[in-house]
Amino acid sequence: MLLDQVRTDPVCRRLMTAPGVGPVVALTYRTCVDNPARFGRSQCVGAHYGLTPRLYQSGETMRVGRISKCGDRMMRAALYEAALVLLTGSRGRWSGLKVWGLAVAKRRGMQKALVAVARKLAIVLHRMWRDGTDFRWSAAATTAA
Repeated sequence: MLLDQVRTDPVCRRLMTAPGVGPVVALTYRTCVDNPARFGRSQCVGAHYGLTPRLYQSGETMRVGRISKCGDRMMRAALYEAALVLLTGSRGRWSGLKVWGLAVAKRRGMQKALVAVARKLAIVLHRMWRDGTDFRWSAAATTAA
C-alpha cells in the first residue's frame, strides 16, 4: 500500500530522486512538512525538526551543545536513516552531498557527519519540493540549468 501511495504522488517521486531517500523517507517528509510554503527559508526545515545544535547564551557565556531534538521524532529518524544510507551505501553514484558528508566525517567523526548530512538533506528536499526540480547530481548539472 505504501508503494502504491508513493507511485501515484508526484512530490514523493520527485523526492525519491535524491540519494538515500526511499519510499518511507519520501512519504514521511511529505506528510510532516505538508506545505512547503510555511517555511520562509529552506534552512528553517533543519531547525524545525531538531537537527541544529542547541545554543546556550547568557552574558559573555556561549555554549554550543548537541542537537536540540525538537520537532517530530519520526521525521528526524527518517532523515538520519537516509543520511546513513547515503554515506555508507556502497552502491550508487557519488554526489556532492556524499563527498561533503565524508569530508565532515573525516574531520569531526561519523555521528556528527550523519546529523549534518540529515540536516542538509532536509534542506535539499525542501528546495526540490518548492522549485519542482529533481536532485542535481553534479555541479555541471547545476550550472547548465
